[in-house]
Amino acid sequence: MSRRAVIRYATWALRPDRTPGALTLVYMMECMTRLDTSETSNAPQDPEDWAIRHTARQHDHEKFRALVSSFVRVTPAPGNPLYEKPASR
Repeated sequence: MSRRAVIRYATWALRPDRTPGALTLVYMMECMTRLDTSETSNAPQDPEDWAIRHTARQHDHEKFRALVSSFVRVTPAPGNPLYEKPASR
């Protein structure tokens, strides 16, 4: 059996990305009337403020979709030939 076949059917884990420099949560608002969007932000207050300003300028734009993105990483799980056991402390 080739190495590719072994890895293909190996166990993998999907976890939050905790690697250095990885993004955490990212927030954005989308106007449901015209599909305008706020800038993305690491803080929910920025897109929320954008939505309020947007409605203040266009009074009939009052429905929004709040979008929150998290970032994950797929890594080899125990039993996978690519799995490296964590160093003991």
